[in-house]
Amino acid sequence: MVRLTKIYTRGGDKGMTSLATGERRPKHDLRIKANGAVDEANSSIGVARVHATSGVQALLARIQNDLFDVGADLSTPEGLDGALRATDSQVDRLEQEIDIINSRLEPLNSFVLPGGSPLAANLHMARALVRRAERVATELATIEEVNPSALKYLNRLSDLLFQMARDANDCGRQDVLWVPGANR
Repeated sequence: MVRLTKIYTRGGDKGMTSLATGERRPKHDLRIKANGAVDEANSSIGVARVHATSGVQALLARIQNDLFDVGADLSTPEGLDGALRATDSQVDRLEQEIDIINSRLEPLNSFVLPGGSPLAANLHMARALVRRAERVATELATIEEVNPSALKYLNRLSDLLFQMARDANDCGRQDVLWVPGANR
């Protein structure tokens, strides 16, 4: 378990920070950026929870906990025995949630603009931030080994957040749809 007795350490004052292994890296390092992008996405999910009902809040709480697992995974380079890693079972759980929500939604005939209800708008924002985290993590994977389950988790999570946003818009009936060329 993590125990923090002091919040500031001055260890990052010169632009460096530590990985879970204790290795020091610049704050602009891709592994650090990937972890930061996951943190941004997690924070946006926290904002969405403010607008959610208890069932959705519980799902978002599980996702936030999973994102801490993904962050721990990304902050620990591959090869360390006993490191906390995202798992395919976490990805499978997201897929099950997507399938449940999808069964309630009308099929799409257009792209959906981010918006609608306050919950849907915040879920769309979280989705966009998860996609950014995925882009940074996949970039990291081009130069360092990254757990494939962490990448899959981020990919599936953006899909789930999209479906959750549609569900929050009266099962898609209140989605804001893109009208191509409407303002020409």
